[in-house]
This record gives sequence, C-alpha cells and structure tokens, in this order.
Amino acid sequence: MNRRLAQGIDADAAPQRVDPVVAVVALGANLGDRAATLDAAVTALRALPLVDAVVTATPVESVAVTLNGPDAAAPAYLNSVALVTTRLAPTVLLDYLHAIEARHGRERRTRWGDRTLDLDLIAYGDVSSSSERLTLPHPRAAERDFVLAPWADIAPDAEIPGRGRVTELLAVAARTARAHPVSASTDPAHTEVAPGLQEPQS
Repeated sequence: MNRRLAQGIDADAAPQRVDPVVAVVALGANLGDRAATLDAAVTALRALPLVDAVVTATPVESVAVTLNGPDAAAPAYLNSVALVTTRLAPTVLLDYLHAIEARHGRERRTRWGDRTLDLDLIAYGDVSSSSERLTLPHPRAAERDFVLAPWADIAPDAEIPGRGRVTELLAVAARTARAHPVSASTDPAHTEVAPGLQEPQS
C-alpha cells in the first residue's frame, strides 16, 4: 500500500494500519452529455488506487443554483451520489476528484456557475474537518435535496455527522424540493447510462 496515498502528506513515520472508509461523493453536470459524463466519472472513481468498491444512486435532475438562487432558465443538472469504499486519505481523494473534473473540462471561473462536471466530497466516514483545504462534512450538504435524495436512495440509514439522518434532513429539504427522478421521457440519455451508474462493484 502506498502510505502517502492512504494517510496524506502529513503522515508521520510510524507504520499504521489503514482501514477502508466509506466516502460520500456527490456528482453533478449541467453541460454537454450529462449522463455520459456522470457514467465516465463513476468509471474513473472505480479505477482509483486504494478504492475497493463504488456504489452509485439513480440520477436525479435539479434546477441550477446560482449565487442569486435557483435559476430555471439555466441548463438543468443531472446529479447522483457515490459511496466510495477507500483507503485514500480524504485530501488525497479530493485531489483525485479535482483531477477527474479537470479531465472533463471543468473550469473554476464563476462560483456556482455552469459545470461540465462537479465532484464534491460530502463526507468521509465520521471524520470532521475544518481545514482551509477541506471541510467535512460538506457545509451545505444537509440542505441540498439533490444530494440527500440519491444518498438516501442507496443508504437510507446514513447520517451526516453533527446534522442528523439523511432521510430526516431530506424531509425538511423536501419543503422546497427541486430534485426529481429522471426518466427516459425527460432525458433519453439516462436510459443508456443508468444501469452502469446503479451497478455496485464487488
């Protein structure tokens, strides 16, 4: 095992056993072939070193959120959530997520702007972090129905540390829900990629 990948660059010299952790990764895209992009991102997650399994949720479609709030005139997002069983350190996993985004043409020019691919590290086991590089759990995940809905679909007993059960948070978020399941009638490409997105890796 590569110790630096498993423990991050600040690991000390003493040998440690690193047990797998389930990391929660939110995926989204609102430009280009959204379904194909999410499918390719899941394939890339499964190919990462020290990743043992990836389980993904059925995608949902959501209205784009900008700095001024929801914008129904902007291209809609296709969103999913992946449960990634990994021994990568959280900061190392974050670097890999940014690299996957970059391969799909992600440009960080406008905050909350349109995106070819967005990969957010939502949670990493029960780890809490407020470092300059990484805040865990994600500070806005508990209010985002397009994260909570697919997450609850594949892990109904999941909790966001310090915030509560995902299903209960979703019930609160549903009062202003913007996400809804995608069907073939609303996104033809979804029928081609959904089986791949839903298939867990053993």
